[in-house]
Parts: sequence; structure tokens; C-alpha cells
Amino acid sequence: MRVLGLMSGTSADGVDAVLASFSGRPSRPSWRILERSALPYPPQLREALVAAGQGQPLRASDVLELAEALTEVHVLAAQRCDPKHAAQLVGCHGQTLWHRPPTTERQGASWQLLRAPALAQRLQTPVVFDFRAADLALGGQGAPLVPATDAALLPPIGGWRALVNLGGIANLTLLPPARGPEAKAPVLGWDCGPANTLLDLAAHQFSGGAVSFDANGTWARQGQPDEDLIQRWLQEPYFQQAPPKSTGRELFGRSDLAQRLAAMQTRAQEPNQQANPANALATLTAFSAAVIGQDLAKGPPVQELLVAGGGCRNGLLMEELQRRCRGTRVRPLAELGIGDSDREALAFALLAWWHASGHPGNLPSVTGASRPTVLGVCVNPA
Repeated sequence: MRVLGLMSGTSADGVDAVLASFSGRPSRPSWRILERSALPYPPQLREALVAAGQGQPLRASDVLELAEALTEVHVLAAQRCDPKHAAQLVGCHGQTLWHRPPTTERQGASWQLLRAPALAQRLQTPVVFDFRAADLALGGQGAPLVPATDAALLPPIGGWRALVNLGGIANLTLLPPARGPEAKAPVLGWDCGPANTLLDLAAHQFSGGAVSFDANGTWARQGQPDEDLIQRWLQEPYFQQAPPKSTGRELFGRSDLAQRLAAMQTRAQEPNQQANPANALATLTAFSAAVIGQDLAKGPPVQELLVAGGGCRNGLLMEELQRRCRGTRVRPLAELGIGDSDREALAFALLAWWHASGHPGNLPSVTGASRPTVLGVCVNPA
């Protein structure tokens, strides 16, 4: 089956699209990426999505118009990736506006903005969406969902293999080895913490809105990271919390950035001045890598770490990741044929195919749900 996957992540920078074919056993399918494309959000739309994800109050009419504008970009991204309308099914994640992990007091909830019926009608193709709700209903985190697809798409190797997505949030997958006593161990995965969220917000703030990210870490290279402060931050409750766990801009957004910049100002004995931009970006870049390194050190020994997401294009972040994961081979997932921006779009294409096949899409070992279940809701063109 040919399936189009559409993904917009925590960075809210645009829509990644992948047209893929799947056949064979759902648990270990034969697959191929046929086409790929990416379409950025217009700046005004991106700013509105980021603001909504930070909890900015919106009128009901604003939410409706935001959903319409977002859906239109998804339509255009789909048409750009699949101009011949070859897709028989579409898997679309939508844009997360708010994610609330479960607690002992109440069930988790997650809101992905999308007008799925309108998308299905425009594309004249069935659309599977709302992938997180079923896992949440079973007591799970609803995230991350990609570890299940990683396990299906990538072959095991001689030792533990890790994958990390450097999107807005860093999420980690640990795949057990092909042989030996741990070959039957469960797939593991969780959200580590910030990858690009704080970096992008800081670059936007320091530049007065002129740039939305620190291209290749060039700005951060001009500064020095505060290692003592990074080690203090790593002791915060979320980073010490055992999986399953998930997070987003709700925890690592503008208010969190403000607190970290204030801590840097205090350490520099400049309480009434803005933190030095280069030093702040250097510290935040090193912090993002340190969070991942600390999480990997707590798990089984990893033979290699495959890296995907927009953070792959930040040379300094990649260097910091290698430095903090000593003894582990760090390389781009693109070397295995899945490009920097392909992984999550491909994942949601596979999740849509699994939905059509009646195959469970979640892993209780990752999300904490009470059992595996088929994910998503399918809407057909009217």
C-alpha cells in the first residue's frame, strides 16, 4: 500500500511529508520511501502556533482560523510530495498545541490541531489522525509513538541501538540486540527533554525576531557553556524521573527559558542585564546534548546512536552529543536511507498503515499503556 505521512513537530516550523510503500508482515514490513518534501509554515502562522503552544489565550474563532490555516499547509505539503495522487491512505499527526502527561490523579490528554475531514476531502483520500488518544485512554503517555515504528523499520544489530530525534523535544528509542540474552528485551523509549525548543526561542529573543534558530550553532560557537549550571539543571525532577515520560513546550517553553536565562545572569553577576547571547546559546546547546547523554548512561550499554531531526543540521549540537556519549558511535540516521526530516513522517505513514491493517501501534513498554491497541481515527472523503 502507498501511504502519505504528514508530520509537524514541536518546533512548529512546517510540515514534513513522505510517500512510502508498505507490504508484508506489519511487525516487520518491506518498505520504501517513494517521495519526500517539506513545506515551511508562513512566519505569521508559525508564531501563532508557537504562542498557542505556550498557553496564550485564544478566542474560539482564533482557534478555528488557526486550524484552517494549518490544514491548508498540510494540503499543500501533501500535494507537493504526491502530485500524482498515488497515495491510497494518509497518516497525519497534526500540530500539538498542548500535551498533558498522565498523573496518579488523572488521565493524560493531548491536543493535535487539524481539520482532518477537510484534509481528506481536499486530497480525496482517507486520512488517519488523532493517533495519541487511544493510548492515553489506556493510561499511557500517548507519546512517544515513534519507538514502535523504529523497531519495525530498522533491523536489529549485534548490540543495543539507540535513535534520537532532535526536534523541538528530544525523544529516544532503545532497540534490543539481534542476539543474546537481551534479544527478547522490550523496546524502550521516552522524551528526554529539550532539543531545539529553548535554543530556537533564545535565538529568536536575542536577535529581536530576526532569526528563528541558530544556524549550524554558529552563534553558540562564539560563547562558552556554563558546565556547572548544566550539571545543576540535570538534577531537575523531569530529568531524574524514570520512564515512561513525555513532555513538550508546556514544560520547556518560554517561561522555562526565562528562568534559565535568569540563572545565567545571576551566575555572571549581571542581574540587571540580558544574558550574554553567545554564552547562553552555548550553554543551552550543551545542555540539550547533556540531557541525552545522561539518559543513555542510565540505560543498557548502547553500541550506536542514530540521530534524526532538524538538530542534525546544528554542527555544534552534534559535536556536543558525540562528546557526551563517549564510547558510542554517533551517526546520522540518513546513512540508513531515512533523511533528517523523514523519520517522523515515515512513522505516521506506517502508523496509518497499521491502523488499516488492524495492527497495534503503541508499545506499553514505552508509553505505559495497559495494553497494545490500534491507534488513530480514520475519516473518509465526503
